[in-house]
Amino acid sequence: MSSRPGRGRKDPTWACYHTELHVVGVADGSFGLIGGVIGASFAVLVAEELFASGCEVLLSITSAGQITPVRTPPCFILIDRAIRDEGTSYHYMPPARYAEADASLLDIAEQALPGNGFSVERGTTWTTDAPFRETAATIASRRDEGALAVEMEAAALYAFANARGKRVLCFAHVTNQMGLSDGDFEKGEANGARDALRLIDALVGSVDRLSPPLG
Repeated sequence: MSSRPGRGRKDPTWACYHTELHVVGVADGSFGLIGGVIGASFAVLVAEELFASGCEVLLSITSAGQITPVRTPPCFILIDRAIRDEGTSYHYMPPARYAEADASLLDIAEQALPGNGFSVERGTTWTTDAPFRETAATIASRRDEGALAVEMEAAALYAFANARGKRVLCFAHVTNQMGLSDGDFEKGEANGARDALRLIDALVGSVDRLSPPLG
């Protein structure tokens, strides 16, 4: 896959409202790219539509705020579990503190990314779709719990994946330090799109291992 302009084509049959699906063809198949999917309920709506349309594996890359300074933003976190502080996940799974990623997908990603020159941190994030309730006390509590970043979708997507037996892997693109530093919310080249494409590119060779049905 390449990040050069003009490689993708808009899919005229994509049915999910308020979004556009752009398809990029590669040697062994094709990949769809959808931007602007913000918030837990919207992310799961799009995920449901994608898998109903034949999607085999979903990679979610979401903008996130840094809670624990393990790396200098912008950087990526491979999310292995997410604190469930939103509402959507509870429609898919019984109450629990975390929504967990599939261990086999995490292992595949951890093996593939370094071999393709891409380094990411693996860890816990905090999913909340109420950003104005991210108080200093709550942020400190989540940091003590081991959360590396805060985002808005991963817990819901992992709950959906577990309930439906679908393959979903979430990454947090840590792009800011919660407004605490000069130049914050700097996402990198092309507003972060180029780095996100590089991450996808690093996983392309392992998609055949990611794709078989769970179980």
